Amino acid sequence: MLASEPTRPDRDPLDAALTWLSNGHKVALATVVRTWGSAPRQAGSQMAVRDDGDFAGSVSGGCIEGAVIEAAQDVMNTNVPRKLDFGVSDADAWAVGLACGGRIEVFVEAVR
Repeated sequence: MLASEPTRPDRDPLDAALTWLSNGHKVALATVVRTWGSAPRQAGSQMAVRDDGDFAGSVSGGCIEGAVIEAAQDVMNTNVPRKLDFGVSDADAWAVGLACGGRIEVFVEAVR
């Protein structure tokens, strides 16, 4: 994917990550590690995030991608992986669109 191409959530995240790394970008990989209730994506779903905020893949079908991209940029800058937890019991759940009753746990790590 060239820098001028638009974000394609349907693009394979691992292919995108390898391409971006070979082009000199920092990359983080977000993986759904656990879900409860009505979650939009199953465990194992992945999203690659490039240092400029471009991404490929999806961890929630759009509900929490913005928050995950923000966390991924922090992970790329600090090299410290993070576990993110989104659910209806959290105040943030409504803000990110998880009003459907689901809960998602996402692990974000830098890729080298």
